[in-house]
Amino acid sequence: MSPLRVGIIGFGRIGAEHTRWLGACQGIRAAAVAEATPARCELARQRELAVHQDVQSLLADPSIDVILVATPTSMHFDHAAAALRAGKHVMVEKPMAMDLPQAMELTELAKSRRRALSVFHNRRWDTDFLTVSAAMAAGVFGKIINVESRLGQWASCVGPAAPEYRPNWRNEAAFGGGGLFDWGSHFIDQIWRLMLPARPVRVFAQFRGNVWSNDCDDFARVCLDFDNGAVGLVEINTTTTQPLPRWHIDGTAGSAHSPHNPRFDVNQWAQLEFIPAGGGPSQILPTAPAGLANSQIWDQFADAIAGTCKPAVTADSVLPTMAILDAARQSSRLGQAVDLPILQKKSAQLYNIPKPF
Repeated sequence: MSPLRVGIIGFGRIGAEHTRWLGACQGIRAAAVAEATPARCELARQRELAVHQDVQSLLADPSIDVILVATPTSMHFDHAAAALRAGKHVMVEKPMAMDLPQAMELTELAKSRRRALSVFHNRRWDTDFLTVSAAMAAGVFGKIINVESRLGQWASCVGPAAPEYRPNWRNEAAFGGGGLFDWGSHFIDQIWRLMLPARPVRVFAQFRGNVWSNDCDDFARVCLDFDNGAVGLVEINTTTTQPLPRWHIDGTAGSAHSPHNPRFDVNQWAQLEFIPAGGGPSQILPTAPAGLANSQIWDQFADAIAGTCKPAVTADSVLPTMAILDAARQSSRLGQAVDLPILQKKSAQLYNIPKPF
């Protein structure tokens, strides 16, 4: 059987990265792009990809089975919805959309069209996250009191974006920029999954644009209350010269932290130093086995399209993340805590998800 052919909408830095990951797959491969920036079109041709000058042309190509949406965040919903209506299976870069209603609409559209839909939340398999997950599941910390998840640096969250297309878009609100949607969407997705079966019930958030942006956040702090009494914190601070630890965890049996790393090295982030509550020497907790590689996420998506399994990241499993992102933005606007009743009312839909370990 011929491999599934993927068309990529938006051939920026991350779109080009996906071609590398797809190159390691057997049953699915990159075949074409929709891109208007001349330099990015030339790069696509160098990688032997067909080039379409507009999205409609790509979606009309009958040889394309799957669409990867790798455009700026504010475009995710329109491009994913158009692809589903065109009969394509869809992988969306994170975050899934700009808000929960858009995400739920995409989820229902995929079901009604009988198309596979997934979101590339690949950091569900980062070594540091899996290490924290395994330690919590093993009861190393006892009863969890507090979990803090941070990224700090004195640099814009934009990083090495493709310079040929509006290289600063991730600092512009109109494009869905800001630290919350960038690293924050990954870390929010991680923290509520860590705390299962506890559920988040309340959010208090503070977003500020101080240095790198004047209309979206370069500092984002999200505090979460869980229904078991534990608290969580996600913080993306690109305005600090003294970054705090990547992870800090407190429990009744002891605490742990892992180091900041300026190169975002997940293996360094996984070096959790545990200090027991009753005294005694500290120890580095065992590092978890490797999770899914990016190419394996694509392999599983191909299998899901064939009907032999579910995608590694189901669309339903991302809805709690979107609900928390919405509540956090509302909290920052209002300057007060916001309850999360939707995560209680729609528990059957939003929480029918296995633990991440």
